[in-house]
Amino acid sequence: MSNPQRLWAPRAWLADGWHHRVLLTIGADGHWADVVADSAPPADAMVLTGTALPGLVNAHSHAFQRAFAGLAERNENGADTFWSWRERMYRVALRITPEQLEAIAAQLYVELLRGGYTQVCEFHYLQHDPEGTPYADPLRLSWALADAAHHAGVGLTMLPVLYERAGFNQSTLHLDQRRFATTPASVWAAREALQRSARPLLNAGVAIHSLRACTPASIVLLRALTSGMDDGPMHIHVSEQVQEVEACVATLGARPVEWLAREGLLDPRWQLVHATHTVTKEIDAVAQSRAGVVICPSTEANLGDGLCDLQHWLASATPMSIGSDSHVTRDWREELRLLEYGQRLKLQERNISASALQDMPSTAERLWRRVQSGGAAAAGFKHWGLTVGARADLLVMESRDSNLLGVPNAQQLDALIFSSPTNPWREVLVAGQWVVRAHHHARADDIAGRFGEAMRSLWGEAD
Repeated sequence: MSNPQRLWAPRAWLADGWHHRVLLTIGADGHWADVVADSAPPADAMVLTGTALPGLVNAHSHAFQRAFAGLAERNENGADTFWSWRERMYRVALRITPEQLEAIAAQLYVELLRGGYTQVCEFHYLQHDPEGTPYADPLRLSWALADAAHHAGVGLTMLPVLYERAGFNQSTLHLDQRRFATTPASVWAAREALQRSARPLLNAGVAIHSLRACTPASIVLLRALTSGMDDGPMHIHVSEQVQEVEACVATLGARPVEWLAREGLLDPRWQLVHATHTVTKEIDAVAQSRAGVVICPSTEANLGDGLCDLQHWLASATPMSIGSDSHVTRDWREELRLLEYGQRLKLQERNISASALQDMPSTAERLWRRVQSGGAAAAGFKHWGLTVGARADLLVMESRDSNLLGVPNAQQLDALIFSSPTNPWREVLVAGQWVVRAHHHARADDIAGRFGEAMRSLWGEAD
């Protein structure tokens, strides 16, 4: 079926919440040219069969780790922690070829589209060949990811990563980190080349792996290089593990977020990934700087990272988004459900994210509002959602989904997130093009076949 110029939804989530009888017009540039509520369906409009929602930004992805999802759930050596998981993950990273990376990422991106994400922020630190030597084209692996996103039809924000050392008291990388080595100059050059490529649905920012993996001087230099980058974000892993926080205090004399704020580095381009182990004064400093936070509930649970201070993040003005990180889960509804449930288990209360005092009694709607608005900055966009000027991305619910049958309209989002299992979206639109139609992705079978071949090649012998 040809792609539409106008869509009519019986119900849709706009910038200020739910509206009925919504007419959406797609411009020639693949962005929303007009959005009108309470409108009769014109004869030339495609009438959607279910409720419409905007797509969501997945603000943190390591695509190659999709090859590892579900394969680190055995404990055969005693204590198993984030750090022991990381060692096994490095062994996977050392084996993946560019062709395998493209196959794995394409499968992932199709799955993310089916899970309701239409833009992915790729925190990309797998840079060189398995020996640690740069490819003839230093961006060989970046282009593999960009090609995968193109084949899947998802938007991609590439974030080449600064990665210099193995830890706070180390001067170099460990041998098993040899594929990751970069400098501020190489990261900035990568970002500029990616941006200049002008590929459809591709934009670029930069990333800093973490305070432990980069020297303060290099972080300051990269920030200086990006001083004119007003259309790209800057991401960093921060405060994911207690051990990391303790080492930062011992080395730099401050907690990680505290140090970033103290040095005057934070601004609205910065996105703090995880920020699990933060204290109140750090959250307040982030809010004051207008930087954002990226929470990755499924990965933080899978790795035993801990639970963030969600109540304080929500109470602050901090932009907030979510990411699927290591991709053990690839659906934003599951991420939001787990985010809330973790808080309920911690505090032994219910509906932690709701706020009756602020006239936001719905846990689902409050979380959804925050990650919708926060995702735009995480991907480097000024506009996002079903609003004029934003890219024409859209999700259509399956009207026959048993989780939604008979549910009052006012609680449809509640049921969508908190009644599981979740079902794939019926339709997914990206930049005015259908990439999923009646649950079908046109390239899914071919992409899955190549993914299967890559996985058999990687795992044909025991790791």
